[in-house]
Amino acid sequence: MLPCQPLLHAAVFALTVLQALASNTFIAAVYEHGVILPDATVEPVSPEDALALMNKNMDILEGAIKEAAQQGAHIIVTPEDGIYGWLFTRDTIYPYLEDIPDPVVNWIPCADPTRFAPAPVQERLSCMARNNSIYVVANIGDKKPCNSSDPSCPQDGRYQYNTDVVFDSEGKLVARYHKYNLFRRETQFNYPKEPEAVTFETPFGKFGIFTCFDILFREPAVVLVSELQVDTVLFPTAWMNVLPFLTAVEFHSAWAMGMGVNLLSANTHNITLAMTGDGLFTPEGPVAYHYDSRTEEGCLLLAELSARPRLSPTSPPAVNWSSYATSIKKSPREKDTFSGAVRRDIFTFSELRRQAGNYTVCQGDLCCHLVYRTSNKSKDEVYVLGAFDGLHGSLIKYHWQICTLLKCRSTDLNTCGEPVETAQTKFEMFSLSGTFGTNYVFPEVLYSGVQLAPGEFEVLCDGRLKSKHGTSKPLVTATLFGRLYEKDLPHPLRTSL
Repeated sequence: MLPCQPLLHAAVFALTVLQALASNTFIAAVYEHGVILPDATVEPVSPEDALALMNKNMDILEGAIKEAAQQGAHIIVTPEDGIYGWLFTRDTIYPYLEDIPDPVVNWIPCADPTRFAPAPVQERLSCMARNNSIYVVANIGDKKPCNSSDPSCPQDGRYQYNTDVVFDSEGKLVARYHKYNLFRRETQFNYPKEPEAVTFETPFGKFGIFTCFDILFREPAVVLVSELQVDTVLFPTAWMNVLPFLTAVEFHSAWAMGMGVNLLSANTHNITLAMTGDGLFTPEGPVAYHYDSRTEEGCLLLAELSARPRLSPTSPPAVNWSSYATSIKKSPREKDTFSGAVRRDIFTFSELRRQAGNYTVCQGDLCCHLVYRTSNKSKDEVYVLGAFDGLHGSLIKYHWQICTLLKCRSTDLNTCGEPVETAQTKFEMFSLSGTFGTNYVFPEVLYSGVQLAPGEFEVLCDGRLKSKHGTSKPLVTATLFGRLYEKDLPHPLRTSL
């Protein structure tokens, strides 16, 4: 049940134990876990009952860790909320929390379990790493006492943090990260007073770590990659898929390409909440990924990755994302445009009415340009070129610039921007570009059935997202997803500790 067939094979791996010190590559693993959830309750359970539930989940994770280690993996990432689930209050999550020390204490819980007792979860995770000689990444909860001398101390006298931990192959705690950008339902946790940029060195590269919603913000995501120059990002997540742009596999793959690093993305699996999609993503595209919205099965993925992708001869060159689009001086804006919503974001759309064409659509400071030719356009399918330049989000506001070639859900233009997973139309070619005000742009191409398109498109140095030889499968979206971090509004809750 643990291993699964990924949607993409880069190669058939002969997964024997590598000598990481002598290699420029390493074998990474991620596990998508269908979490066993606690019973709904308004009263806290006993610590014993909390540990019993966590041990059920850790039994499954331990099976995945052993399997990954047997296949030669050096590191495995498990999901956010993967040990105890979600939808807690501050009080009901408390029995699940442990006091997680700063890694500078040089602690191996498996060898010295009473040093920071009680810590049964940390002890077990440490032993999983130590007994299988593999780095283990997990998401648990940290608790820290505080008192009235701290003006930010909550009334219950403690801080509670959504926390990632990393244990090395000897079982030593080498990293602890407190999630900085909490999603709106995470009221059981506190925001850290300051963002953390957590990195650690391994024989197979420099690693950074953050959690789920963090990927959309400058701190810590951009800081780790652009300023601290990590090679690989560890990414526990509980990602609820939102078509057309924010399904886990398309956005996480695009982010790895746009940032030029490896991303080891491990997702929670819960089809009722549309949680699925994990993968091993690189600057060149996905090496292996999994998306399953039909079954409740977990999935283990493994792949061999470059330890230092920036030094790889195949590493993509730097891109000026606005170079080509701003050079187009005479291309007219489309007159026949209309507005349409992608969730709450109001896009400017123009329908692609011809078999082939050259379109321009603008909104705010962003103009999007598309050249395309379809090979078998279905009469009952409508595609549009869309542009969005503005703030996104409800509780937390952040600035997007998006250019997209998008299939509408039906021939009714009012459905443009609504979720759609399937298509019939293939394109002989497309070239998409925009006048982006940022160099943080993430290229996405999504095929029918929520499938990625590795090797079938390229990003040119002048900022064009271009198909190489046409689309081998019907196209759902081709998107350039830009982030203007400097235009984000202040976080409304970060000071409300």
